[in-house]
Amino acid sequence: MPDASNEEGLFMTDAAQLEFATTNQGVRLGIRAVQNTDGDLLRSFFSQVTADDLRFRFLAGINEVSEDQIAMMVDVDHKQTEDFLAFLDDGTLAATAMIAKDAGGKRAEVAIVVRKDMKHKGIGWTMLNHAADYAKACGVETLEALESRQNQAAIEVERDSGFDVKPYPGDSTLVLVSRKLG
Repeated sequence: MPDASNEEGLFMTDAAQLEFATTNQGVRLGIRAVQNTDGDLLRSFFSQVTADDLRFRFLAGINEVSEDQIAMMVDVDHKQTEDFLAFLDDGTLAATAMIAKDAGGKRAEVAIVVRKDMKHKGIGWTMLNHAADYAKACGVETLEALESRQNQAAIEVERDSGFDVKPYPGDSTLVLVSRKLG
């Protein structure tokens, strides 16, 4: 994949930094770690995410992602926290996947969001598996996600990827999905 920019002129990256994956629906993705210069790219991306998906990703009723949230996504240490960006061949940012390890590095949380026009193409499933592979390679033993019970689409993807779903203690609106990576 050569250097690419999407229709909004947002610079993507060069191919040397990308890992490639193809979804079960045949969509080719170039995946790379977030860079500290990706703030504008993420702002534009989150404007293409449904209100429900914003709520599910941040577990809060928000209409747009704040500057502080964008800053936290691009200012990661690439050791305890990583944020992956998935691009289409034309440079369009299709999805993000965040992984945050605990202090011991044995457990990690994952959170994924896909653009509204890119849903039902296997991108979420592919990003979840990419995140699991990355976490396992880093020594993480258990990958988890905290989900709203209403986010049935994500829960089903996680179940299909081998995650167990359990009630979240103390909050009946949430479930904890987890998968042993050993």
